[in-house]
Amino acid sequence: MQKRFGIDIDGTVTCPTSLVPFINEDFGLNITLDDLTEYEIDAALNLPKDKVIQWFIDTEPRIYAESPLAEGAKPVLSRWVQNYELYFISARTPNLLDVTQNWFKQNEINYHHIELIGSHDKVATAQKHHIDLFFEDKHDNAVAIAEELQIPVILFDTPYNRKPAPEKVIRVYNWKEAEAWVENWIQDTNNEK
Repeated sequence: MQKRFGIDIDGTVTCPTSLVPFINEDFGLNITLDDLTEYEIDAALNLPKDKVIQWFIDTEPRIYAESPLAEGAKPVLSRWVQNYELYFISARTPNLLDVTQNWFKQNEINYHHIELIGSHDKVATAQKHHIDLFFEDKHDNAVAIAEELQIPVILFDTPYNRKPAPEKVIRVYNWKEAEAWVENWIQDTNNEK
């Protein structure tokens, strides 16, 4: 039976710097990704929460349409789609499905399923789809999925997710490292049978 991978989109498949140009332009700042040491933009940059929320709602479709791919993601995902089931599970709201599907098409990323759940709580969705391995950039999501579902979670390193994590959360620095970890995991899993 094929392994099923649950894959977050933003900051995982898209480059984690995707928001930075929009933040700089709209808030008159000159930040880099290193300035985003917390996941919540308002907390990381000491901006009013309500202003950031409204900005994000207004800008979200444009951000998602224009986000660049994370370096190395495409070749790895192109190989994986042949051997594994790729389920993209995102906190994006369901009304952004067209924007999301268009982005995947423009970037020539094939998939088996996309689910936009409108929430950062991905545990139930990962459980519903019987996900074997998850890929994430949000620290608390990674920890919750790993602990509640007892599955490994690959956490793509960013300045905003560097808190300690349990053993089932595996920190990687790029897609090449993720692919190498997956190859070893698949081999170990096959050897256990």
